[in-house]
Amino acid sequence: MTERVLANINAAEGEGARAFTQVYEHWAREQAAASTQRRAAGETLSAIDGVPVSIKDLFDVQGEATTGGSRVLADAPAAEAHADIVTRLLAAGAVIVGKTNMTEFAYSGLGINPHYGTPANPWDRAARRIPGGSSSGAAVSVSDEMSFGAVGSDTGGSVRIPAAFCGLTGFKPTARRISLSGVLPLSASLDSVGTIARDVASCVALDAAIAGNPLSLTVKHLADAHFAIPQTLVLDGLDAEVSAAFAQAIATLKQGGAQITEIPLEELAELASINATGGFTALESWAWHKPLIAERAEGYDPRVVSRIRRGEPLGESDRQQLVSQRADWQQRVGSKIQQYDALLMPTVPFIAPTIAELEADEATYFRVNGAALRNPSVINFLDGCAVSLPCQAEGQAPVGLMVAALPMQDETLMSWALEMERCLKAR
Repeated sequence: MTERVLANINAAEGEGARAFTQVYEHWAREQAAASTQRRAAGETLSAIDGVPVSIKDLFDVQGEATTGGSRVLADAPAAEAHADIVTRLLAAGAVIVGKTNMTEFAYSGLGINPHYGTPANPWDRAARRIPGGSSSGAAVSVSDEMSFGAVGSDTGGSVRIPAAFCGLTGFKPTARRISLSGVLPLSASLDSVGTIARDVASCVALDAAIAGNPLSLTVKHLADAHFAIPQTLVLDGLDAEVSAAFAQAIATLKQGGAQITEIPLEELAELASINATGGFTALESWAWHKPLIAERAEGYDPRVVSRIRRGEPLGESDRQQLVSQRADWQQRVGSKIQQYDALLMPTVPFIAPTIAELEADEATYFRVNGAALRNPSVINFLDGCAVSLPCQAEGQAPVGLMVAALPMQDETLMSWALEMERCLKAR
């Protein structure tokens, strides 16, 4: 398996050069050989022992600089130790094949990177559509069999958006379940570590390796389910492909026995005003990047540094206000949705646009980026858990169905996701 993914990474006609910022050929072969010996002796370490996986370019690997998809950290001090998730992957016997490309410093949901290039979406590759971000290379590494699973980060949708655009499954767990030690931050209040793979079971197996508390799924039946679809914000402006795929997915789940209720959930409309000045992401990214921008602003992607600079006028009073507003909002939303097994919504309101149209016009870039982040970021602000499941008809553009739940309901969420996946695939 390792030789196969390395060949795919190195294929001249493939996306490997744009999907990866580092490839660990020698190290991967060493890890694979060790796994082969363990398997021969009947001493496998986990369900993913020997499985090639990729990690996003913001996880520390001992002895090398962590660059976060940027050039401005190329000469940064080498990491003194592995990030916790890297240590856990190695302890599980996974074969880490390389670090994947991303939106610079994870600050966009589109995946465009002017420094390393942008890997193309596997669907309609001739048109060179965006992969989604910020975990762009992570998704493409899985779609093109350059890995069998990928670990990324999700601050406002950075695992779920590329999964939706690329026809994959992307799981954003409750943030506190997985250590952020050794992870280059974007926003400590919102950051989480998530997984991308081809199905729910694979995401759960990878999650088990990187989490200190593996999920134990239970058998669910749609006849026992009661889901809710918010009517505020998350259904606005759906394009024809997403609208059709979402409607068909909901109809399929209903045919499978699920009770699905439309609820107003007007609180979602408050997020625009709460985050009007940039929110936690601008405030916390500015605090981290301020000294680096003072020295190397010209080395940043202009579309990224301009968003980071929104946090410059924000201070501790703004933080305290955000913390207070978030806690109040979480309490009110939680009280309205706790009676339901999960929330359902489109992951992204449109199918993947082309790289060229977003690179050509800055206004289009920011408008599309805001729309891509809109639905997933609701769950980060809630501190909840969510998974994006592919729900398009065969042969159609990839569309994601997002299934979301309250904090620390990950086991129940993924148990339902497994049953929903079965139902959608049967269709």
